[in-house]
Amino acid sequence: IANPVIMEPIGSLKVYVPDANMGDVISDLNKRRGRVMGMNPTEDGLQMIEAEVPMAEMASYAIDLRSISQGRGSFELQFERYEDAPPMVQAKVIEDAKGTMQEEEE
Repeated sequence: IANPVIMEPIGSLKVYVPDANMGDVISDLNKRRGRVMGMNPTEDGLQMIEAEVPMAEMASYAIDLRSISQGRGSFELQFERYEDAPPMVQAKVIEDAKGTMQEEEE
């Protein structure tokens, strides 16, 4: 018996921000279902926060990071792998798909 699962793309994220903005950036990443993997100071006085985040949560990140860091933050994001989506995300995808299928039938 197959047990299908919905998977989501996970990205590897590096965020460069001043010390003063670290708490706000980490809080924002947690809201995006991100997992902070580590923090390291850079040579130019910034902090680099390494994290893994669902790509679906990153659409508005450039704008939000600019706001959080008063324009002083930057980031790099690249695809890492697929992971099983959490149950609540899977349920939302299924509901959205049902709604789309019903609209097509009408």
